[in-house]
Amino acid sequence: MVMRTVESVFKVMILLGVLVIAKSEVYIVTIEGEPVVSYKGGIDGFEATAVESDEKLDVTSDLVTSYSIHLEQRHDTLLETLFDDGNYKKLYSYKHLINGFAVHVSPEQAEMLRRAPGVKSVDRDWKVRKLTTHTPQFLGLPTGVWPTGGGFDRAGEEIVIGFVDSGISPNHPSFQNKNAEPYGPLPKYRGKCEVDPATKKSFCNGKIVGAQHFAAAATAAGVFNPSVDFASPMDGDGHGSHTAAIAAGNNGIPVQVQGYEFGKASGMAPRARIAVYKALYRAFGGFVADVVAAIDQAVYDGVDILNLSVGPNSPPATTKTTFLNPFDATLLSAVKAGVFVAQAAGNEGPMPKTIVSYSPWIASVAAAVDDRRYKNHLTLGNGKMLAGMGLSPSTSPNQKFTMVAANDVLLDSSASKFSPSDCQAPEVLNGNMVKGNILLCGYSFNFVSGSACIKKVAQTAKSLGAIGFVLAVENASPGTKFEPVPVGMPGILITDVKNSMDLIDYYNVSTIRDWTGRVKSFKAIGSIGEGLEPILYKSAPMVALFSARGPNIKDYKFQDADLLKPDILAPGSLIWSSWSANGTDEANYEGENFAMISGTSMAAPHIAGIAALIKQKHPHWSPAAIKSALMTTSSTLDRAERPILAEQNSGSDTMTFVPATPFDYGSGHVNPRAALDPGLVFDAGYEDYLGFLCTTPGIDSREIGNYTHRPCNYTLGHPYNLNTPSITVSHLVGTQTVTRTVTNVDEEETYTITARMAPAIAIETSPPAMTIGPGASQKFTVTLTVRSTTGAYSFGEVVLKGNRGHKVRMPVVANGYDR
Repeated sequence: MVMRTVESVFKVMILLGVLVIAKSEVYIVTIEGEPVVSYKGGIDGFEATAVESDEKLDVTSDLVTSYSIHLEQRHDTLLETLFDDGNYKKLYSYKHLINGFAVHVSPEQAEMLRRAPGVKSVDRDWKVRKLTTHTPQFLGLPTGVWPTGGGFDRAGEEIVIGFVDSGISPNHPSFQNKNAEPYGPLPKYRGKCEVDPATKKSFCNGKIVGAQHFAAAATAAGVFNPSVDFASPMDGDGHGSHTAAIAAGNNGIPVQVQGYEFGKASGMAPRARIAVYKALYRAFGGFVADVVAAIDQAVYDGVDILNLSVGPNSPPATTKTTFLNPFDATLLSAVKAGVFVAQAAGNEGPMPKTIVSYSPWIASVAAAVDDRRYKNHLTLGNGKMLAGMGLSPSTSPNQKFTMVAANDVLLDSSASKFSPSDCQAPEVLNGNMVKGNILLCGYSFNFVSGSACIKKVAQTAKSLGAIGFVLAVENASPGTKFEPVPVGMPGILITDVKNSMDLIDYYNVSTIRDWTGRVKSFKAIGSIGEGLEPILYKSAPMVALFSARGPNIKDYKFQDADLLKPDILAPGSLIWSSWSANGTDEANYEGENFAMISGTSMAAPHIAGIAALIKQKHPHWSPAAIKSALMTTSSTLDRAERPILAEQNSGSDTMTFVPATPFDYGSGHVNPRAALDPGLVFDAGYEDYLGFLCTTPGIDSREIGNYTHRPCNYTLGHPYNLNTPSITVSHLVGTQTVTRTVTNVDEEETYTITARMAPAIAIETSPPAMTIGPGASQKFTVTLTVRSTTGAYSFGEVVLKGNRGHKVRMPVVANGYDR
């Protein structure tokens, strides 16, 4: 899985950083005064630049330019007043979404900044990490969605999706502009295109309209290496190319790996433009100061959609709440400027409260396993057939081959200290004994830690002339997730420990040894099946084991929030997409142009691409309206019309499946066709989000003002009254009434309102029905009453069913208490 080894690397880096980091660190500072997005005038010589909620910034305006220069001059003046030249380094000025800067100073200097007049907040920078085909067909895009917009060659036309990630491989066929109708100019977007230092060519080509990199904070931290990390938008990891192609890659690109084709790849919105903001790097992840600079630039440049397959290691401890910090405050201003934001929910599932995407203005995306599974099998000479996985061709049909274990074909017994059973080092094995046979290898901890990989096993077997290989898992931690890898020769991974024991028992019984234990004769035989073709299952989608779970939290003490997260479920397991040949994020795909990997990193760009299709059809919809359309039309049923299941640890070496809840999938699995025509939307804007912050217990109104520059003069009564397409009451005592407002985005329609809830909570709605005209809005209430306290959350839903066929569904979550 994408995240496990990456996370361990980050933890090691953080631990090492405590020991070796220089005294100076990066701090993100906000100061008094409105940023461009919310400045309403009042300073002599500078007219207002504020946008109304969901309105795009006019970046061509001289007013915006002059006010931006004014803010940057204020940042410089403050620093020059406090510190001597050379004793600090300003990394970025943030002007458009928040008013502040990132600076490299000592902790003592940071304290001076905190005490300086006009300084609102000083936060020490923290690290972020990556939260890391067939899915267009699985989601019904070719037949149900693309035709409504003029076909795949128009799907996403004129929409710009920004990717804050690890860069892009610009020459990949998923991003080329050779066979498609040439892209015309796009005046609304004004992003820059960096030049590749190696080739002197621009990263942009019409499909890619912007390409920039941000590494000032990483450089200041001493971890950026230009020769390895590329001081350009070039993807040295693979992750950024993968996510960009999922959302907006060209249609019909052959997926060829190890000499075999695994179908055709396409983005969700194959005609959408791509804008690259590289702020993640393969060795160390990224820093919030760089990510905030990338987001600020992306919104200024004019992106419509922002994809963030990135998140913090944990809730930021520098602020009292998960909703207020430089990262989330920047995204709040991005949404105010009309940009829809999709963020990966996190990969630390299946434990509760593992979500790392918290705020209501963000669409937080969980990962699903879709209907495609890759299976393979090993047939033994005794007739037993052992299930496994491996994207490989079969051995010759109707023929079995001798099997030899790596530990039995060592050139020298001293080689045993090099873990020869891993089959990573062909030089320690006897090629004469391996040639023409099936090589048996052991799946050790080295594969989990990343020091061994399946691709290297295949290379070892091939170099020694083996017919194929078997990699057997002899022990596994509960819930360990194995994924198939293309290997280009017959090969299989036996993941079930019981099957591995059956294989080992058969091999030991069949192998004749002398009194010293040396093999006299290899008699075990077997054959490897064909694993190149996927099997399609009706029990899909399912919530992936690794996908982060709710309930959402409001602070770093992990107190429950009155807000549902994740928001929605999208494909995120075993996703084929483009890869960078330079990429080292996944050892099994080094040097390849495509990779099949898993993570909520892969789920988020599915939503970003589908949001682009909605934005194309409804260009004036707010980010909240787009998010509402996605959520209220999603499904809680799989393809067999049964309730969606979630993968879960069973406490043994196997995985089990349990009924999924909104804490697993939010509102449900995305349904793109229905999302284009939702009937009603739950809309919300900047003022509503401020009301949510001002109403959330434990948030200091001064802290809200530090980031938003607005007083708390508007509250919602309770945070659960924020007009979201879900209801969460984390501490329900007695009876509570929740209000929601829906807006009709279609023709006049009469809706009946029904509700159901688990027995511990009674639920009532009012009115029972309502008729809403085109463009009109109407309120309704949902009343929840505690019947019994169970110590656990209860789940239910409210359904608004229209007489013209629309169905609007909203999940309801509540935990009842006596007091």
